[in-house]
Amino acid sequence: MSRPLLTLGSASPRRLELLAQIGIRPDHVLPADIDETPHPAEPPRDYVRRMAREKAAALQGRAEGVVLCADTVVAVGRKILGKPEDEREAAAFLRLMSGRRHKVMTAVALALPDRIAERLVETTVRFRPLTAQDIAGYVASGEWRGKAGGYAIQGRASAFVPWLQGSFTSVVGLPLAETAALLASAGIHGDHQ
Repeated sequence: MSRPLLTLGSASPRRLELLAQIGIRPDHVLPADIDETPHPAEPPRDYVRRMAREKAAALQGRAEGVVLCADTVVAVGRKILGKPEDEREAAAFLRLMSGRRHKVMTAVALALPDRIAERLVETTVRFRPLTAQDIAGYVASGEWRGKAGGYAIQGRASAFVPWLQGSFTSVVGLPLAETAALLASAGIHGDHQ
């Protein structure tokens, strides 16, 4: 029996790389174009779940087979740290996270023909205290661009993280254990392409 076609509803090269690590290669890549503005006072957990669900719903029916979508948010308390607009905001995010813990939440949504299956993975990440030089150097690297919370844990920012509790791959942008289980439930397994 052939597996269903898989569309990745994301333009993130990191998500493609993560899927490849577990032997999954989407048949199509089709980013969802939705309004990603948080609702007033919307808690980060609710926001990230809504984003993944809305992305999947936007592509459900437009793509053949199943559609995998995800959204990642960084939160300090109830404050959502999205993708920084500029260097000033990237530096502000890093100063806010310096020496403290924050949550990284990734919601995964799999649009099937008749429903949307979801998983939410929360990881707690602690940054060591950052010096002004640490922040300036990281911002100058440009690695913060397009990253939730303004950092990439798989890159230079790994030097800022002495401890995390949860899923490292979720912080990168796609929790692999949970994603693999969702895909397997839809008949999609690694290295069967």
